[in-house]
Amino acid sequence: MKSFLTDIKDRFGDGNYEGDQFGGAQGNNGNGLPTGLPNNFMFATGIECSYPTIDHGTTRRDMLAECDHYNRYKEDLGLVKEMGLKVLRYGLPYYKIQRGPGKYDWEFADLAMAEMQRLGITPILDLMHFGVPDWLGNFQNPELVVHFADYCEQVARRYPWVRYYTPVNEIYVTAKMSAKDGVWNEQLKSDKAFVTALKHCVAASIMGTQQIAKQRPDCVIVQSESAEFTHELRAEHTPAVQLENLLRFTSLDLLYAHHPEGEALNYLYDNGLTRREYDWFMAGEPPGYQVMGNDYYGRNERIMLPNGEIVTSMDVLGWYSITREYYQRYKKPVMHTETNVFEAKEGPTWLWKQWVNILQMRKEGVPVLGFTWYSLIDQIDWDKGLATKTGTVNACGLYDLDRKPRPVADAYKMLLQEYGQITIVPHGELFEVTDRPATLKVEV
Repeated sequence: MKSFLTDIKDRFGDGNYEGDQFGGAQGNNGNGLPTGLPNNFMFATGIECSYPTIDHGTTRRDMLAECDHYNRYKEDLGLVKEMGLKVLRYGLPYYKIQRGPGKYDWEFADLAMAEMQRLGITPILDLMHFGVPDWLGNFQNPELVVHFADYCEQVARRYPWVRYYTPVNEIYVTAKMSAKDGVWNEQLKSDKAFVTALKHCVAASIMGTQQIAKQRPDCVIVQSESAEFTHELRAEHTPAVQLENLLRFTSLDLLYAHHPEGEALNYLYDNGLTRREYDWFMAGEPPGYQVMGNDYYGRNERIMLPNGEIVTSMDVLGWYSITREYYQRYKKPVMHTETNVFEAKEGPTWLWKQWVNILQMRKEGVPVLGFTWYSLIDQIDWDKGLATKTGTVNACGLYDLDRKPRPVADAYKMLLQEYGQITIVPHGELFEVTDRPATLKVEV
């Protein structure tokens, strides 16, 4: 009996059929460097821009200064382009720009933003990164909210071409390090101070987003937050550790109007959150297209031994498992917004491990918008959380402080060449990131 394949061969040839190039057997499999099309996965890096104060407000840690970015910003932005990257998490130095109510110094910001625009780099603009201007004091100041909202409005007006924002970076970490762990800024160590800092940062993010959305109704808000977890290796768990594993959600709970568990809510009420404030947070989500960015370092995941000793677990659950828990809670599109390791030789392996985590998340149908190796260049003193100024270089960048490539730069270039044109979700050419104003509430 004659096979149908015989007639197909006679009529259309032996494979390589005309038409297959349009997404068929000869279609693009997603490799090649990123193109920047609106359906493309967003491969990014970041420029470390933390600026908390230490020594009870007398010393400002400005990573843009300590890593010499102010002098070498053109070179640094050129390295982003040279990598083949289209997207950059970038933080303007808020503490240097807003000099007082209604007073701004845009000199450096204008230079850096103009160079980014010239190079065709899409910034995810980070507006508050672990610190505030001296005149605002610290995160205990309730006036921070309205003054930061004014700043956000001015930024959005001045750079109308910018669409992607992180209003307040890592809200939970900001509040914890400043007011619970006593390391930065107000350097307090109390539950009440922590809750005060937390609610002020979340409120600042919400009101800042309102002002951004007035200028850019299609704004995309990438809320970078630390993906935390503590494994308590005790037969009977202790309330304090279990509460901590709930409190890691509180920043996003308040931001996204998600009711916290009763234990966490009681903690917030016991430490200064009023019912009126809580009802305000629960009134609804901020405007714009909301993306949940999860930062993951091995040191975010900890193991508590039976004797109470804490050890770093490095990838027991990993970004995939921890972020999946966050995704199930909030049902937001996801981005891997920060990762690195401090040992240069371990960088390539860590990069590939993070990419495996992202591929696993994509297999489950979760929309993952992008990935970020953080940061472009090495950092300083992050092995001690910036707590003391010793000048220790952390070899976690794609490039060292002399702007010479680390091994992870070549690994990232290989990854970009292989996957650079994949879409956010499979068949994502059908579902491009729209430039229409955000209008819909999302219900699952």
